[in-house]
Amino acid sequence: MKLKHLAILLSGAAAAALGQAGFADGQSAKSQASPIYGVTLPDGYRKWPLIAPAQEAAPLNELRAVLGNEQAIKAYEKNTLPFPDGTVLVKLAWKHVQSPEFEPASIPGAATTVQVMVKDAKKYASTGGWGFGRFINGQPADEAQHKTCFACHQALVRDHDFVFTRFAP
Repeated sequence: MKLKHLAILLSGAAAAALGQAGFADGQSAKSQASPIYGVTLPDGYRKWPLIAPAQEAAPLNELRAVLGNEQAIKAYEKNTLPFPDGTVLVKLAWKHVQSPEFEPASIPGAATTVQVMVKDAKKYASTGGWGFGRFINGQPADEAQHKTCFACHQALVRDHDFVFTRFAP
């Protein structure tokens, strides 16, 4: 039950923090595709269900929330691997900040990135069927940053269809 409440809080915090940081909801950034893969911010992604929260330790020191479209949610619920074509995962990230009101708690600070994974086995055959997009302030990160995406996923989560995130029950 507590995880469910955390999911709701993070989902709401995701929309609020990203809205405050000026990240687009896919509307204005639609024409801004990631280098290499051509991935864009999906329309309406901030309203998608939460798959799982996460915390990244140093050096990034981030709070994260991974959201998924309908295909992603169905695949996670049924433990389907590989993920089907059409699956889209979006990771929202903020600086991890200590709550000023309650010392043991943390809150999202400044938004850092929005990262997107799109499954299309034919289009992205050379990268395990996944296309990647990393966006900073609604704009695609440079090509050098995108070159690191698949290498990391390939090295560490090849046996989970190149996806780090596990479903939070």
